[in-house]
Amino acid sequence: MISITPTWSVPTQDDLPCDDGIPMETQRHKLQMDLLIDGLTTWLDQRDSGYVSGNMFIYFSLEQVRNQDFRGPDVFVVLDVPKKERKSWVVWEEGKAPDIVIELLSESTMSLDKGIKKQIYQNQMRVSEYYWYDPFNPADWAGFVLTHGVYQPMTVNDQGYLESPCTGLVLRQWLGDYRGVHTTWLRWANPDGQVLPNAQELAQQAQQEARIAQQRADLAEQRAARLAQKLQELGIDPKQFQ
Repeated sequence: MISITPTWSVPTQDDLPCDDGIPMETQRHKLQMDLLIDGLTTWLDQRDSGYVSGNMFIYFSLEQVRNQDFRGPDVFVVLDVPKKERKSWVVWEEGKAPDIVIELLSESTMSLDKGIKKQIYQNQMRVSEYYWYDPFNPADWAGFVLTHGVYQPMTVNDQGYLESPCTGLVLRQWLGDYRGVHTTWLRWANPDGQVLPNAQELAQQAQQEARIAQQRADLAEQRAARLAQKLQELGIDPKQFQ
């Protein structure tokens, strides 16, 4: 329950700061954040509700606002909420906290992400699933699920994936290129391990399908032309078969 002091009005997302002016630490961190958000966006596009974003403030208590103690997860997911633009995520406006939070570790944030933030997500925000991942050290990744109010470590399954109870998807490591950077990325995937395509991959897939369709149309036209020529050689008017 959020205790509201009657001497001041409850702020909305239009009243609260939405930018602290602090950029992401590295290009790879920014790309990793985009890849996680982009991949899940394509998945949510097939559903009626849901929201995914990152590097955005989350407000979960009025005391937090008074103390200007802002929290901005690298990636967060909220299921079963309307699809619309937000300046920040305000729990008392939306009616719920995020279901999933992912933090991308760095030397400067590692102790905070594994310590204070983890406790806040567990004790104050009650985030159902919490993950961390180091884009420069893929061995340092972990997932936790909230069980009876306490985070319990997830176990990597036989395929090497972390299973997300909230989404029915998995998080897996994927070696490949994304926007010109070749490394091991953390990606959303179907339970069988097939990664969720991002917008760029969807566009490439659509282009490939269009090329294949055009090639098939060209082959069909060539076959028809050869058949027409053969009929003419036999003294048969091919137009009678049209």
